[in-house]
Amino acid sequence: MFGWNNLSEVEQAWIANGSVGEPVIKCEFEKVISMEYMVYFNFFVWVLPPLLLMVLIYLEVFYLIRKQLNKKVSASSGDPQKYYGKELEIAKSLALILFLFALSWLPLHILNCITLFCPTCQKPSILIYIAIFLTHGNSAMNPIVYAFRIHKFRVTFLKIWNDHFRCQPKPPIEEDIPEEKADD
Repeated sequence: MFGWNNLSEVEQAWIANGSVGEPVIKCEFEKVISMEYMVYFNFFVWVLPPLLLMVLIYLEVFYLIRKQLNKKVSASSGDPQKYYGKELEIAKSLALILFLFALSWLPLHILNCITLFCPTCQKPSILIYIAIFLTHGNSAMNPIVYAFRIHKFRVTFLKIWNDHFRCQPKPPIEEDIPEEKADD
């Protein structure tokens, strides 16, 4: 992580500059991280195959839900959303999370591939910074998407927010007194 993969380059530059002072490693993402590691191991093994697999799984999930909804439409006169509406909403939420993951991580991995396979290609530094920012932003997006798309998550999130961040005192615990039922 700290340039060990570029030590020979740093030493050669240091010797070429007259061996003055200590060798310096420029602390930039592409200088201190091995692109072979980032592309071959990280991207081609740990990001791309699971991402493609998840896309295929979600396509199958949506196909099965659609198939079930069509069966319910032909089998009953009731509302098919009643049966599979929740499953469809959760599947949509998880597909959105997957889409945002791809949108957040693929730019950096594509830039890493360009760096490795086309070392003479110039990339504006701002693109690299934006791509790195997107990867970090993905972690912040997930709870927000969950909070807006999944009701139980939203309720729990708001409870935690109110209890811990807004410093609202918790209401006193009341004894459970059975309510008297009114006669019909």
